[in-house]
Amino acid sequence: MTPKQILDSFSETLMQDERILSAQERALVANLLQHAKAAPGENHEIQEAARAIIASAVGETVAQRAFAVLGGSIVERILQSSSLSANNSAGVMKAPGQPQPPRSPMGTPAVPGAPDQPQPPRAPMPPAPHKAPHHKQPEPPHAPLRDTPTTQPQPPRGSIDQEVVAQKTVAILEQPPHLAARCVILDEFLAPHELDELTRFALEHEADFSASEVVAPAADGGVVNYEHRRSRVLMDLAQYQDLLVDRVKAVLPQVLQKLGMEEFAIAGVEAQITASNDGDFFRFHSDNGSDRVASRYLTFVYFFQREPLQFEGGDLRIHDARLEEGTYVSEGSYQTIVPQQNQIVFFSCESLHEITPVKCPSGLFADSRFTLNGWLRR
Repeated sequence: MTPKQILDSFSETLMQDERILSAQERALVANLLQHAKAAPGENHEIQEAARAIIASAVGETVAQRAFAVLGGSIVERILQSSSLSANNSAGVMKAPGQPQPPRSPMGTPAVPGAPDQPQPPRAPMPPAPHKAPHHKQPEPPHAPLRDTPTTQPQPPRGSIDQEVVAQKTVAILEQPPHLAARCVILDEFLAPHELDELTRFALEHEADFSASEVVAPAADGGVVNYEHRRSRVLMDLAQYQDLLVDRVKAVLPQVLQKLGMEEFAIAGVEAQITASNDGDFFRFHSDNGSDRVASRYLTFVYFFQREPLQFEGGDLRIHDARLEEGTYVSEGSYQTIVPQQNQIVFFSCESLHEITPVKCPSGLFADSRFTLNGWLRR
C-alpha cells in the first residue's frame, strides 16, 4: 500500500467520523459539490476550480478537528510518511502547528467533547501539607500593560530544581534550551459590575465545584493527586466564559507581542473557575506537558475574591527552566505574582509554574482564592 493510498484511506475514515463531520455537514458538502458540478452555463475548468475550493475548505476543517480529536502527533507522523506533493495534499491535511481558518460555512469548531480534565464528584481533602515559605513581590495597582522580566534568583525550595514535570513527545530540536520566567499582567480587566457578578456566580455555585485533577502522561484522563494539586474547580461557567474570552481576544495581539510569541488561529478554548482554600496548592508544572494537552499555547489566570481579603499565599510563581533530556526542569529561580483583585496574567503554556500554599484561617468557601483560568489552543 503506497503512502498516498494510506493517507487517502485515513482521510476517508475521518470523513465518516461524527466527531469530525456530522451527517448534516457531510450532506451539505455533497450538495455543494453536486451544484458546482451541475451549474449551467459554466465551463469544465470553472466547475473544477469551484470543486477544488470546496474540497480545500473541507480538508482544512477535517484537519483542524482531527488535531483536536486525535492529537497533532499522530497526524504529523502520517503526513511525514506520505510522498504527496503540496498540490496533491491540499484539502486533506495541514501541517501540525499551522492550522488555517476554514473557508467553509461550518467555521472553526472548539475542541470537541468534554474538557480535557473531567471532574469527578467532590472528594474529601487530606490534611494540609507543610507550607513552604514564599517570597512576595507586590504588584503596583492600576498599572498599564506590563511585560514582567525575570526577578533576581530566589533560593530553591528543597530539591526543586530536580523535580520533573510531565513529558510530551515533541522533538527536542523544536524546544529552546532555556525558558525564561516571563508574563504579561493587565489590571482592572473587568468592569466593576462584571467583577461583582462573577464573584456572586462563583459563590452561588459552591455545590457544583469538584476536586481538581491533573493530567498524567500514562492516564487516559485526569486524575486526582493530592500530592501534586489541591483545589476545587467549576467547569460550567455559563456566560462568564464568553465574557472573559472575548476580553482576552481583544488584547491578544498586544499580549503575544510582549511575550515574543507568534500570532495564531485559536482552535479551541478551555476555561474553569478554581477555588483554593486553606492548605491548597499546585506544585510546579507546565500546562501542555502531555500529548493530550500539547496544543495548548497561551495560559491566562484572572484573579478575583471577596473583599476584604481573607487569605494569604496562593502566589503564582513562573519558573526559569532548562531542558534536560527533552523535559523542562526548574532552575530554582522564578517570577512571583501575588493575587490582585481584577487582575489577569498571561504566559506561555510551556512555562513551568506553581501555586504556593494558601492560608485561609476561616476555611469558608467564600473566603477562598478564586481564579478564572484557562488556555487557548492552536
